Amino acid sequence: MYAILDIETTGGKYNEEGITEIAIYRFDGHKVTDQFISLVNPEREIQPFVVNLTGINSNMLKNAPKFYEVAKRIVEITEDCILVAHNSDFDYRILKTEFKRLGFPFKRKTLCTVQLSQQLIPDMESYSLGKLTRALGIPVSDRHRANGDAMATVKLFKMLLNKDTDKTIIKNAVKIEQKSKLASNLKDIIEELPSDTGVYYIHDANGNIIYIGKSNNIRKRITQHFTNKNSKSKKIQVQVAAVTYEKTGSELVALLKESEEIKANKPILNRALKRNQFTQGLYSFRDDNGYINLRVSHIRTNEKPITTFTNRKSGTSFINRMVETYELCNKLCGQEKSETSCFDYGIKACHGACVNEESPESYNKRANVVIEKNSYDNKDMILIDRGRDIEEKSVILIEDGIFRGIGFFDLNHQINNREILESLITPMQNNRDTQHIIQSYMRRNKRLKIIELQKQ
Repeated sequence: MYAILDIETTGGKYNEEGITEIAIYRFDGHKVTDQFISLVNPEREIQPFVVNLTGINSNMLKNAPKFYEVAKRIVEITEDCILVAHNSDFDYRILKTEFKRLGFPFKRKTLCTVQLSQQLIPDMESYSLGKLTRALGIPVSDRHRANGDAMATVKLFKMLLNKDTDKTIIKNAVKIEQKSKLASNLKDIIEELPSDTGVYYIHDANGNIIYIGKSNNIRKRITQHFTNKNSKSKKIQVQVAAVTYEKTGSELVALLKESEEIKANKPILNRALKRNQFTQGLYSFRDDNGYINLRVSHIRTNEKPITTFTNRKSGTSFINRMVETYELCNKLCGQEKSETSCFDYGIKACHGACVNEESPESYNKRANVVIEKNSYDNKDMILIDRGRDIEEKSVILIEDGIFRGIGFFDLNHQINNREILESLITPMQNNRDTQHIIQSYMRRNKRLKIIELQKQ
């Protein structure tokens, strides 16, 4: 659990500043669960430059509560939380100073979104909250007011959690929480989980991830882990101390994150993803008569397939659909080994490419459509799918035929601006696994929105 906050102060000498406004959002990694926003009477003068910056003046604070009147609420909303702030050293120092004046020791673990951003979003021009959120397309209202800056930090932190493929933030949080209140009872763990699509992480008592999985219903899948009698499930039941998760909305994003994060974290109870979980590829060649031939065959190490299939059966099923949809020739697609015409030619279902009656130019137009639709080779494009909530969409970026990564957006300008789009993206590895996952999903999901981008 996190307490994401922002504090506005009077300015002045070090450790003599007073709080003029505070905003705290209690955040469970997915949504805000509680909030506290208040002006505070600092009982001291506000520096003129601070008044100009924030718009907060002494008249506004005359009837505001003094710090001792809000202190209890601050303790309650931050209890068992990691404090998160943009430049957390400053906000945490100010809070500790105020509590020290009351004779109360205030101690919390902290996370700084400046430092996290520098690690997870390198090479940004500036890491100030205003410039960083602008570069990332994060909308900010009431800049330099506690509520506006705290909410911007919530949105930034949510993005940083998504970019943290090593799950360092989550693992440390689980380790801290485990010492205080995380349940070890399996039923209690299940009750905290959503029935949504996403990736889940099973942790031991030290916060280490021991298993990563993907599901279209996280709660149902974890329930299966906790009730099954197979060897892996029994090990999970013995070692589990907590389950964290990331909702993705999109099954494609979940599949890609699962593949990437298993490789990055190497959980002890995950068998490594099979390197060649797909065995068949679609290939093309021109025959002596100039016709494009399509073939499904075993993956060739020295040749890139147009698309891939898990097994021969799914490859054959795909070819049969393409023959029917695009009126291709079964013989030229490797489905018949006739010395003369194909069977469909005899029933007027083939245009005669198998006996040179249809011209290569006419036939190849349709064959090329199949190749074009099932390959993203050399293309710049984005795939847009469901997001984590109704207002959000997920985006998968492909540049020059190479999968670059995933992200989330809720405003169209974020994907129409190439620089912002690339900042939103969590970089991921491009490999045969990701190619297979993306191509297979594109074949199965006809409603997936695909936008081709202008070449840079």
